[in-house]
Formats: sequence, C-alpha cells, structure tokens
Amino acid sequence: MLRETVIQVPDNLWPVADFFMKDLGGEVNVADEGEMALLIRGFMLLYLTVVLFAILAYKFGFAKKLSPLKSLIIYILLFIGVFFLTLIFGLNLPLAESLFIIAVVMGIYRLRLSQERKQNKQKEKAER
Repeated sequence: MLRETVIQVPDNLWPVADFFMKDLGGEVNVADEGEMALLIRGFMLLYLTVVLFAILAYKFGFAKKLSPLKSLIIYILLFIGVFFLTLIFGLNLPLAESLFIIAVVMGIYRLRLSQERKQNKQKEKAER
C-alpha cells in the first residue's frame, strides 16, 4: 500500500515567489516527478533571484577591495547563507522583494556618492 504525500502550496505568496511557483497549483504530489520538477525549478529560480539581489546589495553597499581568495570565500558564504534563507523564508516572507529594494537604494546611494566625489575633485582642481 503506497501512501501519497502531498505538499500544500500557499495561495498567498509574495509576488516573486508566486511568479516562480504559479504552475504548481494548490498542492504538489511528492510521488509525481513532474510536479516535483516544477517545485524544484521554482525554488531554484527563486533562489537564484535572491542570490542575484543579495550580490547586488553586497556590491553596492558593503563590498571593499579584497583579495580574490577573500572575495571567493565571501561569495561562497553568501551562496550558502542565502540558500538557507530562501529555504526557510522564501515563500513566507518578501525576501526577494526586500533585497531588490535594498539593492536599488544602495545603488542610488553609491551613484550619488560617486557623483559627489567627482564634484569635490573638480572643485579642488578649480581652486588650485
């Protein structure tokens, strides 16, 4: 006697998670390979989106010039940490949306900072 296991998919997902999980319907039959493939594909796309936004937020807001080995370690830890965050919070909280907003705000901040530095250099050259 085989027992079918069904995973319930919430119907009130946040927009990015909902976009990637829209083909699943209300529940996923674990015994069905097609449905499991859709679930894994949706999760991986959500994970890659969160990784992309996390990398952008890191580069725009916190990245310093590091040696290649240190940068590699940082990115490996980022990939691992974001995997667990996506696994735990990806469907229940607006993780991708929040990281997108953070990346945009940090990008604008970085752009304004570089413009201000250029203006200060130009003023210093004009004063000499």
